[in-house]
Amino acid sequence: MEIEEIDVDENIGEVGRVLREHERRRGILIHVLQEIEENNGYLPEGVLRRLSRKLDLPLAEIYSVASFYKMFHFTPRGRKVVKVCLGTACYVRGSKKVLTALEDEFGIKSGETTEDLALTLETVGCVGCCGLAPVTTVNDEVIGETGTKKLEALVRSIKKG
Repeated sequence: MEIEEIDVDENIGEVGRVLREHERRRGILIHVLQEIEENNGYLPEGVLRRLSRKLDLPLAEIYSVASFYKMFHFTPRGRKVVKVCLGTACYVRGSKKVLTALEDEFGIKSGETTEDLALTLETVGCVGCCGLAPVTTVNDEVIGETGTKKLEALVRSIKKG
């Protein structure tokens, strides 16, 4: 969705009839931020500035809302987002070793992205697949029992692109 194409009435729906104009613009903010994130992989500053003008909302308010939610990112993310579970079951079964191996292999720490945008590495508290510990996800695909062989295959697939 292009910022110029935003139609407040269309995005807010029926509830828009009872809201004042300013409330209507604020009401679609998260929806529009989700679309921007989906289209760009993150929230580019220039796009947020245009959104601020289009919705007549202060840029600080937009950043305040976006920074509150973990689903929004302000820097480009890797083509593969790898999340290593550090929940108790995974940790006990070796997920810290998985994380360390990925950090060493790609030269980044958790929360960082490789310069070529091949990989973003993150940790999570629990994936909810404790019986498959240690668990890693790649773009939301669950990889259970992440041992040496699966880790090597994961590294190869990331390097291939």
